[in-house]
Formats: sequence, structure tokens, C-alpha cells
Amino acid sequence: MSKLIIGLTGGIGSGKTTITNYFLALGVEIIDADIIAREVVSVNSPALKAIAKYFGDDYIQADGHLNRALLRSRIFSNKADMLWLNKLLHPLIRVNIVTQTKEAKSPYCILVAPLLIENNLLELVDRVLIVDVSETTQVTRTLLRDSSSAQEIKAIIASQTSRAARVEVADDIINNDDSPLSEIQAAVLSLDKKYLALTKMV
Repeated sequence: MSKLIIGLTGGIGSGKTTITNYFLALGVEIIDADIIAREVVSVNSPALKAIAKYFGDDYIQADGHLNRALLRSRIFSNKADMLWLNKLLHPLIRVNIVTQTKEAKSPYCILVAPLLIENNLLELVDRVLIVDVSETTQVTRTLLRDSSSAQEIKAIIASQTSRAARVEVADDIINNDDSPLSEIQAAVLSLDKKYLALTKMV
């Protein structure tokens, strides 16, 4: 089991994946809450069947997978539906996160969770690393990678913890607004040394 669990989070479009991949290249084990969230709604899973029953068969694609784009549009325009979905999925996701962090073998591991704060996962980690960017950067990057509209992206940003609140709980921050990749990689290397040193104190 890893001696230290780092919670990595940031708003949509902040560049969490880029930074996570740098840590991964250093041999750090990554527990990805988004991957776990997809796994709990895999084809024929009890959670997926519950979603189909609640929202309707239109939310299941012809190949049996969840229609994520349709579901995302629905829950971000209907708070009651979002609450229902969260009540279904969050306990399942949490159990899997705990299991995977206990099985991690690297000196420290990283839990990547976009909703680390919102889903009360802070108690599962020892330190919080925030990937910090402006809202303008979030919208611009997400428009380039997703089919979502600017309005949908802003609704997602509004539903997440504010930038100021994230920074307030941070132990470490990487600013990923306009920094070149070489600077971001250097920041990761510096944090890696810091975290390895901390594992020797545990």
C-alpha cells in the first residue's frame, strides 16, 4: 500500500490528464475516478440498468453502452436528476476508489478526481494538488476537445467548486494557464521529489 495518497483535482479543461501522465511516466500509480465512474456503469451493470429504468432506454446506445452526452445534458439542466444519479453512483465509485488506493504499490499514489471536493473525497487523501486555470482557459480548451456548447461548459463550471475554494484547500498548486509544457513537467518533477521525501517521514 502507498504511504501517501495525493488527491489531484481541477475544473473541467484544466489539464489534469497532461499532468497525470507526467506522474505516470515517473512510475506513480494513478487511480482515476473518471475511469472508475465508467466502470460502474459498464454494459449490463446493475447501475446502468437502474439508469435505463429511471431515465429511459434512449439513454442506452445500440451497443449497450451509456449515452454519456445525452445524460450529461439532462443532469446539468435538471438538479433533481443530478441528485438521483449522484446518490446511485457515488457510493459505488467511493468503494472502488478505496479498494484501488489500498492496492497501490508505488511509494505514493495519485487519486485523480474532478469532483474530489464536491464528492467529499478529501478524507481519502493525505494532500491535495490543484491544477489551476482561469475560466476562460477552461471554456476554450473544452470547446476544442468536446462537442459541448459554451453554455453547457459554463453550466458544468458553475456546478463545480469555485476556483477560489479549490485553491483554499490546496496543499500544492500547478498553474496550467499559459505555462509551456517544459515548465509543467519541471513542476511535476519537483513535486515528485517532495512527495517521495514525505513518504520517508510517514
